[in-house]
Amino acid sequence: MKHEYNLVIVGGGPAGLAAAVSAYDNGERDILVIEREARSGGILNQCIHNGFGLHRFKQTLTGPEYAGRYRTLVENRRITVMTETTVLSVSPDKVVTAINRDQGVFIVRAKAVVLSMGCRERSRGALGIAGTRPAGIYSAGTAQKYVNTLGYLPGKNVVILGSGDIGLIMARRMTLEGAKVHAVCEIMPYSSGLKRNIVQCLDDFDIPLYLNHTITEIKGEGRVTGVTISQVDQNKQPIKGTEKYFDCDTVLFSVGLIPENELTEGAGVPISPFTRGAIVYQDRQTQIDGIFACGNVLHVHDLVDFVSEESEIAGKFASDYVKNGKTLHDTVNVERGANVGYVVPQMLDKNINGDVKLFFRVTNEYKNVKITLKDGDKGLKEIKKLFVTPGEMQTVIIKENEIKGLNKNLVVSVEV
Repeated sequence: MKHEYNLVIVGGGPAGLAAAVSAYDNGERDILVIEREARSGGILNQCIHNGFGLHRFKQTLTGPEYAGRYRTLVENRRITVMTETTVLSVSPDKVVTAINRDQGVFIVRAKAVVLSMGCRERSRGALGIAGTRPAGIYSAGTAQKYVNTLGYLPGKNVVILGSGDIGLIMARRMTLEGAKVHAVCEIMPYSSGLKRNIVQCLDDFDIPLYLNHTITEIKGEGRVTGVTISQVDQNKQPIKGTEKYFDCDTVLFSVGLIPENELTEGAGVPISPFTRGAIVYQDRQTQIDGIFACGNVLHVHDLVDFVSEESEIAGKFASDYVKNGKTLHDTVNVERGANVGYVVPQMLDKNINGDVKLFFRVTNEYKNVKITLKDGDKGLKEIKKLFVTPGEMQTVIIKENEIKGLNKNLVVSVEV
């Protein structure tokens, strides 16, 4: 096998495949995609529900169909995809160390690297819930894999903690498979999932959603026998006397996603404390020259269509980097203002031409808001919206001439 490629893409999920197609279409031919699973496509391979592709392909597809579209695009371009191969490290000078059963441990030298490793689910251990440690406790994504790809039903009586999109979708999936979902509990006063998923997965199946509630105890020795949920106060502490008990044999956790950034940190790439992903310019290049990041490893997206859109940016500029080499940056920072949790990208380079779409999330549910962009204290743009929620990504476009005219840092705020 070759040990030198112009562009190495770590991760063959929707982000990695989109980046590869974009880089190829921008003129780069020497591309390697490394994927640890037996088949590229990432998490989409187990997401058999529809709702994918409305923005990208103008039709609703299932997860495997969406992955299949991109798999075909990659195959038609004869891009090399190495499956069942795990990347162990990426160095700052773009040496990728990997391992598989055929080659053992090997290295690949690259002129540019795109990081697209996706994210993982937060586990029970991160929550510190009291109770025993019986069988029957799963993350929602693990249960999804058991049901959709392996054909196993994890249990018949289910309580779900967290209202992330995977948890909402699994509430519906378990119901359709004959299980009884007693409740979905959410510690926040709002759902962290998309509104359409609350309607289609909970409301349509009469599954109750308990906001401001969390699981305070799990009972059972060999197997889960029940859970106690309690209402929480403003400090997220359980309120005595509000306990409800549910008999159940299965508990699913859908309590957030964590970008898989161990390789990113190993490459010396600075990480944002707000996204838990790399700090990037608008071309999705990190602060290490020639290393790019995109998709859920950069920040957690709501829709795979947005993952593909962002990854096409990374792929295009990674191929430009291979052609043109290191660039000099004329940078302004993008700062989060009032009621904004994070903004991506975190830096704007005035030398890069083109308009930029800023992605950001708000910190709470707000009605009748004004999204403002300011050049320091000077107003730049205002957009009015009727409703914003943390569970749905917000976007705003800043024009090329506005970027080149910035004198101070760009501040994104949401005024209530």
